[in-house]
Amino acid sequence: MSLVLISIGSNIEREHHVRVCLDALEATFGNLTLSSVYESEPVGFVDGRNFLNLVAGFESDWSVGELQAWCKQLELANGRLKNSAKFSPRTLDLDLLTVGTLTGEADGVMLPRDEVDRNAFVLLPLAESFGEERHPVSGEDYASLWKAFVAAGRAEQQPLWPVDFSWRCRMISRADATV
Repeated sequence: MSLVLISIGSNIEREHHVRVCLDALEATFGNLTLSSVYESEPVGFVDGRNFLNLVAGFESDWSVGELQAWCKQLELANGRLKNSAKFSPRTLDLDLLTVGTLTGEADGVMLPRDEVDRNAFVLLPLAESFGEERHPVSGEDYASLWKAFVAAGRAEQQPLWPVDFSWRCRMISRADATV
């Protein structure tokens, strides 16, 4: 079993699609560890609708290919268009960030995902809920990577706002949390 970390994002019917995704993840993989939910401005998108983003972690013995296929199928089942433009609005965007300590290409997927230490909407949730876990290439823990990101002034360029978000009758995120 490996710890799988997935980034979840949506900027169309955001709350609905994030909840559907969490339901599907839990039904398929069992116990989830979830970060808070953050609102972020779209990076590189022409459409200005803000995203909701979070990171989910779970244990799995599935191959990278099986995990990737499952994520893509869930996106499609939730209205994501298969051939939509790269920076177009999306109902659901799932990205495999890491699968255990795998590095390099596995089943056509590059691991760890390159945006892990480049985008605040990925790195802050990782630092928050998986801060002691280590980036498979650099060996740095996510909490330290986030501190360096902030110290370099990069967090100011990619603002995030924690939002109130409940799932399965429990609050998993609060707007008044400190970023």
